Amino acid sequence: MERNTFATSAYIATSPEIAFDYLCELKNLDEWTLFSRMIEQVDENTWLGTASGYQRNLYYHVRKIENSQFSGIEWHCGFEYQKYFQVYPVLLFPPNYIEPGSDEAGVYFHWLSFVDPDRRTPMIMEGIHTVHTSECRSLKAILERKAGCKEALQGRYKIETDTIYIDAPIDLAIAYLQDLRNINEWAHLLRPQGEIGSHSGEFLDEYDQKVKVTFRTHDLSNYYLIEQDYFYPDYGFIQRCPVILIPCSYAFGNSSARGCIQHRLSFWLIDKPLRHGKLQLEDFGAESMNIKRMLEAKAGNLETFARGMSYVAT
Repeated sequence: MERNTFATSAYIATSPEIAFDYLCELKNLDEWTLFSRMIEQVDENTWLGTASGYQRNLYYHVRKIENSQFSGIEWHCGFEYQKYFQVYPVLLFPPNYIEPGSDEAGVYFHWLSFVDPDRRTPMIMEGIHTVHTSECRSLKAILERKAGCKEALQGRYKIETDTIYIDAPIDLAIAYLQDLRNINEWAHLLRPQGEIGSHSGEFLDEYDQKVKVTFRTHDLSNYYLIEQDYFYPDYGFIQRCPVILIPCSYAFGNSSARGCIQHRLSFWLIDKPLRHGKLQLEDFGAESMNIKRMLEAKAGNLETFARGMSYVAT
């Protein structure tokens, strides 16, 4: 797993709209974070405040992400106004995005953090998992309490992720990954059936079950999200895998950082093992290694693959 990227997720028993509105207000960080306290508002979307991971203040900035099927925000942080070196994308998935037609209420919260290895301190590296996991629980509790809940409620799904560094330009990576015709090079559990289009096609899986695969790409201004849907028509089952592809220069706030980060999300029923599609997170991870190998070769960076899954400053 890419060691400069940290992901935290939770099911929250509130509406996606309420969660989105709450997260858009930076002053609400005072309520649920360990020690991000807003001191002075600088502009409509920016505050100066204290920070949990540093012994100095930070500027906090928020940007909205709006999509027809899900919404989200980005938090940006830095020591100087409008010079931000940390980015924290947050995506909010309604249950019927994960399972079309679901009657489950609530929202699935996914918080992604990137920490530049050139800037991070040992304390940030050692503490970010603990702090963000506890803060996520605090956020869940506040929003559920506001919704009238007396205890933590559990969703039907959990989110698991696979993240890998790819030493290839973002333009090359997005052109390759959004084109379904390339899937035969990296998805070893699928075999194409007939002509495959750039965005949809039919396949057989490892059990010779029919699978219709559809890719949709969303430009999120500074990076991309590719929705990968794997639909089993004989069973009425769909497995969704949103993929974030973000240039390292943006993720780490460092113009000299080359390549990109691929972050794949997967949704798993808590009380029922899957019988179709990817059956374990390692199935996604194996594909990601193949994608990394293929793209780095196309970029002429044959030496990077042996260094592992993580970005290393050069």
